[in-house]
Amino acid sequence: MTEQLHVLVTGGAGFIGSHLVDRLLMDRNVRVTVLDKLTYAGNMSNLEAHEGNERFSFVRGDIVDPDAVNPLVKDADRVINAAAESFVDRSIDDASEFILTNIVGTHVVLEACRSEQRALLQVSTDEVYGSTRAGAFGEEDPLRPNSPYSATKASADLLCRAYHETYGVPVSVVRGSNAYGPRQHPEKAIPTFARAALRGQPLPVYGSGSNRREWLYVEDFVKAIDTVMRKGESGHTYNIGGGHEIANLLLARMVCSIVEVPESLIAFVPDRPGHDLRYALKWEPLARLGWNPQVAFHLGLASTIEWYRENEDWSAAMLEERKG
Repeated sequence: MTEQLHVLVTGGAGFIGSHLVDRLLMDRNVRVTVLDKLTYAGNMSNLEAHEGNERFSFVRGDIVDPDAVNPLVKDADRVINAAAESFVDRSIDDASEFILTNIVGTHVVLEACRSEQRALLQVSTDEVYGSTRAGAFGEEDPLRPNSPYSATKASADLLCRAYHETYGVPVSVVRGSNAYGPRQHPEKAIPTFARAALRGQPLPVYGSGSNRREWLYVEDFVKAIDTVMRKGESGHTYNIGGGHEIANLLLARMVCSIVEVPESLIAFVPDRPGHDLRYALKWEPLARLGWNPQVAFHLGLASTIEWYRENEDWSAAMLEERKG
């Protein structure tokens, strides 16, 4: 009988984290422990499908707390750090929680992995590269973050590099394009557009709507993480590209078309400070590991909108918890 692989997923009750748990537990030779602080972005309802699964366990705790992190890292075979503060707008209002979770928390996880010599996979973002008007970023391009959020993620990436080079910690990093899909917090762009259109309310588009993003369905995103965990090389960074690039205004129009509401609902709002124009990624190293995106954008977007149509109570509860 094959020995089970025990994976610790930090932030596993969040959007990407919970879908990653879903993915990992599809393999009966994998056991998963989730460590999550259960802030506004994390919710146990995201993990309810695994209640009663003997290969799943949950621990409530904060990655900045070594007493919570260290014993879980010691007990695990692999660690995936998906815990993060990730909403750019909120980092502009107050960066303190982003610095604490994204930098200090990553340091705590790295120290635990150094002590136990555990392999760490750090989940990062395309935003660490900054903005580009043309072309796409490769893994060796310089990091030029423009928001407090992306600066904290870039700092965490550099810590990972330093711990690999200095201490030999087996660390790899994935930098993903914009993920979307069911269970994404309703404050994010696609859920905001979807819920507004479903309610017949204005869809808020920043500035002129010309800012462009590359969108990747969350199931493809977590499949990429799983691929790097199993096949990636220590010390390497892997971009998760291959998504669908589209301007924000065209995205809002697409949502209106799917929901069958007039585009007159689109409302332009003042742009946010330092708003990156465009992200785009090259992802040849990941493709060489055998990963390719599977979900076409128009299909993923339609199914995502339908999920929000059917789960308004979930969205309302998440927003209410954020206020609290």
